[in-house]
Amino acid sequence: MFRIGFIVNPVAGMGGPVGLKGTDGVLAEALKRGAHPRAPARAKMTMSLLKDMGVEFLTCSGDMGEHVLHDAGIPSFQVVYHYLGESTALNTKAAIRTFLEHGVKLIVFSGGDGTARDIAEIAGKSIPLLGIPAGVKMYSAVFAIDPQSAAAIIRQVPDVRYHDAEIVDVDEEAYRGGELRTRIFGYARSPYIPGKTQVMKGVYEDQDEDRAKDEIASFILEIMQEDTLYILGAGTTTEHLAHRIGIEKTLLGVDAVYGGRVIASDADEKTLLELVSRIPRVKILVSPIGAQGFILGRGSQQISTSVVRKAGIRNIIVLATPGKLSRTPTLYVDTGDSALDRQFGTSIQVICGYRIAQRKKIHQN
Repeated sequence: MFRIGFIVNPVAGMGGPVGLKGTDGVLAEALKRGAHPRAPARAKMTMSLLKDMGVEFLTCSGDMGEHVLHDAGIPSFQVVYHYLGESTALNTKAAIRTFLEHGVKLIVFSGGDGTARDIAEIAGKSIPLLGIPAGVKMYSAVFAIDPQSAAAIIRQVPDVRYHDAEIVDVDEEAYRGGELRTRIFGYARSPYIPGKTQVMKGVYEDQDEDRAKDEIASFILEIMQEDTLYILGAGTTTEHLAHRIGIEKTLLGVDAVYGGRVIASDADEKTLLELVSRIPRVKILVSPIGAQGFILGRGSQQISTSVVRKAGIRNIIVLATPGKLSRTPTLYVDTGDSALDRQFGTSIQVICGYRIAQRKKIHQN
């Protein structure tokens, strides 16, 4: 029988909604700010769609896998790795060694880039990896688009196509300080289905890009109103807009602007919810992540399902340069609430210049 190793990083992604841009080394602070586990719920979404699949799942005790499989209704699985206390990267690596000893043919994990890095360090390219996206950034190419896509991919193993996928290592300390430092840690084999597997994040910077960002900013400045709250997502396009407004922008964070000034810098979910509840008119300005095409669900978890529902989908404005759009044929939404994701429909208008917009396709499961 086909054996799948299943592992959950229980703390992955907890730093995102509370504005920490990651959880590595700051779990205590995330908990202090009211963070809640994210990875188990994301994993359960995937596993609940695989209850009738005829494979053997091997997993870890407790929150590292056992509880998710039980709650998802998986009828039969085997716990082959046990741990005590809070899970750590050492536990993850030890669990992967145990999976390899038991002859698994695929490792499915719920976590972020740090989890992918820890697993790849042990598994190398010997066993394929598939990530259920549950972290804050997830720049690596081993992740499915969303939990539902992960289930669809798993259902097609072992016949699915495999490819070499980049494992990207992100410096979280620099990231929290507003600087993006990435390097390719290595490569892993990963199952690949177009439209269901994400690509490595791309970064585009040249004169044409800057000119396009300036045109986008000129148009947005023309339509901005004094009595409206503007929530600016992460990225260089929104940063360029902020500079044109005359304010400082948190490059990799989320800021709130009202009346031409910043009223919340590097805001967390709680702060944004308080603002959208108090201020009647709200616009959320976001830009897709690199070549991945995510509007929501990567890097800006502060703009949560609650924030989006309170503000209203019709008040989300997507900004992207023509260069970025040419490399991004499809956009994605992965808020963690599949019903909300579907409300975005099959396409969305993207502002890409001065009074210029393109309608881009949105992926739907």
